[in-house]
Amino acid sequence: MSDESSLYKVMFHNQGQIYEVYAKNIYQSELYGFIEVEDYVFGKPAQVVIDPAEDKLRTEFEGVQRSFIPMHSVIRIDEVEREGVAKITDSNGANVTPFPMMMPRDTGPKGDK
Repeated sequence: MSDESSLYKVMFHNQGQIYEVYAKNIYQSELYGFIEVEDYVFGKPAQVVIDPAEDKLRTEFEGVQRSFIPMHSVIRIDEVEREGVAKITDSNGANVTPFPMMMPRDTGPKGDK
């Protein structure tokens, strides 16, 4: 469980885009292969300058108590000291490196020795 003062930045893939959100609580879910994200944190709505991406995220997660995000969609989770700007960026692959995977060795045709 997380500390009351902890704040996390979560980056994950969602429908061809990369979401970067801030939350107070992150848990390993009881649903196999998911993490739980609770208590989203967004900038103060009274700010004079409103970032459209952050506003879109605020409306998308408005009323959401908890999100279940597949582990394979998560890019990174950082514990941070203060909140930044939540944002959505396109996932064109230029800045995203796929998770390294072991490739099986080609041992040649069976029976050749």
